[in-house]
Amino acid sequence: MKTQLDAQYWSARYEQNQTGWDVGYVTTPIKQYLDQFYQKEVKILIPGAGNAYEAKYAFENGFQNVFVLDLSPVPLQRFKKNNPGFPDGQLILGDFFEHQGEYDLILEQTFFCALDPALREKYVSKMKSLLKPGGKLVGVLFGIEFSHEGPPFGGLKEVYLNLFRKHFPKVSIEPCHNSIVPRQGSELFIMAPND
Repeated sequence: MKTQLDAQYWSARYEQNQTGWDVGYVTTPIKQYLDQFYQKEVKILIPGAGNAYEAKYAFENGFQNVFVLDLSPVPLQRFKKNNPGFPDGQLILGDFFEHQGEYDLILEQTFFCALDPALREKYVSKMKSLLKPGGKLVGVLFGIEFSHEGPPFGGLKEVYLNLFRKHFPKVSIEPCHNSIVPRQGSELFIMAPND
């Protein structure tokens, strides 16, 4: 029987601390990307953000328009408790596929790999609809296939390129040169401009 990857599933994972994907801090690829991004006024979405270390880092470094979206209330409540100065209105409990909005930048960090691969076409289409013209989807994908049943779900660069090019003709997907040590050699950095 296939596991339902719904709010109840993810809330249970957080409550039981079964969060092997969570490294406890913003990972290097996202941190270094944000460090060289000087347009602090951009509107940023981090979908499937979990404990949202990327949002904390961005917010503390001058990005005031950071929006955190998650299906489970548990990590959002923990994030608010740990980051009381973060605006309540920028913490969104909801389904990514039903979310409405327009963003300059969407950060991808362990969300794509947490979704059922059957939803990947829908994910790419939804990303396109949430980005403003000239906006970008940026982040990290697993560039390996896992032997276990996910999540996480992996994949290969060529498959991802074919998938993303349908909506992002100028997408770039390259091996990640600055992954954290446990993930070296297994990550790809994606940059998909909405041109």
